[in-house]
Amino acid sequence: MRLSEIDFGAAQPVEGYGPDFFRIGGVAHPAPLLIVPGAVRPWGGYADAEALLALAGQVDVLFIGTGGTIAHIPAALRNQLEAAGLGVESMDSPAACRTYNVLLSEARRVALAVLPVG
Repeated sequence: MRLSEIDFGAAQPVEGYGPDFFRIGGVAHPAPLLIVPGAVRPWGGYADAEALLALAGQVDVLFIGTGGTIAHIPAALRNQLEAAGLGVESMDSPAACRTYNVLLSEARRVALAVLPVG
């Protein structure tokens, strides 16, 4: 079996996480975070819809990590995001990070908004 290293280009995958941080590019950033190719910035959680809505037209899918366990995101937030043309997938934060990394490695237009895992 031959393995090859993934080239993420300028984008930076999530390398790890802990109870209150996510590691991107070797730097631990306090959670919650909004991660898009080329940028990592704080996110205000579900109340910060504007930061997510600003991604409309820039990404095809927004992964929302709901913390250590899977949970529904508020229906009003989901409706706003979908009305703006954003595909939204919610899952627990560890799964959201893994899925984001896989699609990022395929050069897909994705973003990740994650809540702390613990």
